[in-house]
Amino acid sequence: MPGLFQRLIAPKPRAVERDSIPLALHDGRSVDIQRVRDPRAKRIKLSVDERGARLTLPMRASLVSGDRFLHEHRQWLSMQLEKYSSDDDLPGLVRDRTASLPLRGEAVALHWHEGRYARLSHDAGTGLLHFHAPLRASEATLRRALREFYEAEARADIGRWLPKYLPSLPRAPARIRLKVMSSQWGSLSPDGSLALDLALVLGSASAFEYVLVHELCHLLHANHGAAFWREVEARSPAWRAERDYFHAEGRRLKATLRRLLGS
Repeated sequence: MPGLFQRLIAPKPRAVERDSIPLALHDGRSVDIQRVRDPRAKRIKLSVDERGARLTLPMRASLVSGDRFLHEHRQWLSMQLEKYSSDDDLPGLVRDRTASLPLRGEAVALHWHEGRYARLSHDAGTGLLHFHAPLRASEATLRRALREFYEAEARADIGRWLPKYLPSLPRAPARIRLKVMSSQWGSLSPDGSLALDLALVLGSASAFEYVLVHELCHLLHANHGAAFWREVEARSPAWRAERDYFHAEGRRLKATLRRLLGS
């Protein structure tokens, strides 16, 4: 019973601790920073996304060191927050006014039509998009039709790419879900379920395929070690260029999808 005894006396892992602190920026604005003490954190980290700014501290780090880190990075923080605030200027989905929609790295011309129900289709012959909807269709109805269209287009892409990779994998994904993800582009759960960001279909098709390859390779290696990256490179030799694409365009793609879907 030594194993059971050691588990009984072992200290319980500490829970993540959260609070909020104000910070005065160089331009005079005051912003609230979410401060998180995380037992898994190995270093102090400052990050910004659509939800705001977050300061992550290891358990051993003092509050004073966290405050000092914040003040040293105020200028960077102000620039990042400015980028996210500019997302408010992105156009949304407006009937008869939205003239194009992003798809596979291009702005595709959109034509509006009156119809019995809301649906969006892609004319392969002309390359145009056609949005049919009742004149009194609500904003939520239009956004739902747009999301369904993007999901169908993304699944069509995945359906074209997946068969060529499956023979070299130990198994197929248990299922594939398309989600609106705040920071990640994809993830693979322990049960083999694959999740991909719906914003991928807005951007470069090759970048989308790279993310699919990346997550499929986690069926071979659960970590990001050298063996994992060898598997990625064997299937996607240009993966570094695709990663650079996300560094340059990723935030814009995610912000555009949020604006169009109202999420």
